[in-house]
Amino acid sequence: MSNKILAYGEAMVEFNQSIPAPRNYLEGFGGDTSNFAIAAARQGADCAYISAVGDDHFGKSLLDLWQAEKVGTEHIGVAAGAPTGIYFVTHDAAGHHFHYLRAGSAASRYTPQQLPLAAIEQARVLHLSGISLAISESACDAGLAAMAHARKHGVLTSLDTNLRLRLWPLERAREKMTEAFKLCDICLPSWEDVSMLTGLEDRDAIVDLLLSYGVKLVAFKLGREGCYVATPEERRMVAPYPVEALDATGAGDCFGGAFVAELVAGRDPFAAARYANVAAALSTTGYGAVEPIPTRQKVEAALKAA
Repeated sequence: MSNKILAYGEAMVEFNQSIPAPRNYLEGFGGDTSNFAIAAARQGADCAYISAVGDDHFGKSLLDLWQAEKVGTEHIGVAAGAPTGIYFVTHDAAGHHFHYLRAGSAASRYTPQQLPLAAIEQARVLHLSGISLAISESACDAGLAAMAHARKHGVLTSLDTNLRLRLWPLERAREKMTEAFKLCDICLPSWEDVSMLTGLEDRDAIVDLLLSYGVKLVAFKLGREGCYVATPEERRMVAPYPVEALDATGAGDCFGGAFVAELVAGRDPFAAARYANVAAALSTTGYGAVEPIPTRQKVEAALKAA
């Protein structure tokens, strides 16, 4: 079986603070590329995930999640002796904060030799992120090899910048992300990440640089401002969808999954971005990275009411 969208990276079990005091936590799931795949699947896309989990309770929980969400698990390795990563999310007046327990995780031990090359060849889009590359040297090698293999076989590659300097130093991040940009067709940057990676502060200068690397489509995520969509021929702001946000965890991942799902379904980039803006906004109206991700039915209802 071939999947139209493949995502590569690390999924984790999430414990999200729901009440500031006492500190109660809701158990859920996260990991940017897993969130992406679930968001795409909830829009009706045919997706599968490429990764590894530990042979433990948390790994089984993730496999059960993907199966329930109709995200293919045939490319998930189960590693004995390596844990599944977990993380905690806390909230305060400054926003949400992440605290990770992921060192030595099964996904961080992933190698290029484990890649499902035949499945990548048959996909329409391969998606990964800066985190996919940052979790270890071997995982980075695998991610770049997957992108190169996709490019060789005419498969589009999608890249979310998602810079985490706790995982790698800025100098290495710039080096490896530049390699990834040069293998990327669809780039999904956020302001703080890409300005730090490029050293540029002007939005159009950043877009110019990305397009110069060969990127075909940029959807610049600007949070409450919406997004800025650019191709070599046209650039346009796409309006946000206003909501009363509770928790922005995973909103950018939701945007990416919805955006790529719409592209694969044949929508033009600007219509896909409008749809993805609504999906991402709706995902902030609940707690956690996965539970609030809306279905296509909810997004379309919101679009009609807008």
